Amino acid sequence: MLPAQMQILRAEFIKSAAAPIGFPTDGLPEIAVVGRSNVGKSSLLNKLAQRRALARTSSTPGKTRLVNFFQIERRERVPLLLVDLPGYGWARVAYRERKQWQGLIEEYLLGRRPLRGVLLLVDARRDPGDDERDFLPWLARAGVPVLLVVTKMDKLRAAEREKRLRAITSELGIPREAMLLTSAESGAGIEELWAAIDALIVREAAPE
Repeated sequence: MLPAQMQILRAEFIKSAAAPIGFPTDGLPEIAVVGRSNVGKSSLLNKLAQRRALARTSSTPGKTRLVNFFQIERRERVPLLLVDLPGYGWARVAYRERKQWQGLIEEYLLGRRPLRGVLLLVDARRDPGDDERDFLPWLARAGVPVLLVVTKMDKLRAAEREKRLRAITSELGIPREAMLLTSAESGAGIEELWAAIDALIVREAAPE
């Protein structure tokens, strides 16, 4: 039997928003998902929700241009919203539009009260870039909890994995145990990721 955090009772798209005035007002805890434009955000969201097409996947980087909210209800867990933020880097759009995305992302992360934490996705096959290196300390300064999620582990041969993980830890200056290793294809690491998400929600909800 699946653990409670993975028993999905309901998963649905709620709304998209191009500005804070369009964000939901129900106060449900939110977990944001952010990463480079081809890191596999939609595939990971679908795997978390156990739905094939809850979040649309695309072969064209940069298709997510709004903040998208998905409500997830699980057995023995509080409902929450998974929030798909616009992907950064490598998107084939104008510089001006990318800057608008950046402003929207920052406004969401700095001012969103229901936000409990951020999943920062990094592709296992690629070295982190300036975006990831800058984003981690920026989130720390903003006081936003972050989980570093390595995606597409199934794309690496066993002999390559340790080398790639060492490269990522070296680039970002974080310990190996601080990373969550996942595969939306095989489902590896999804149970552990749900447990980590629940820990964020419980920690943020605890009284000071």
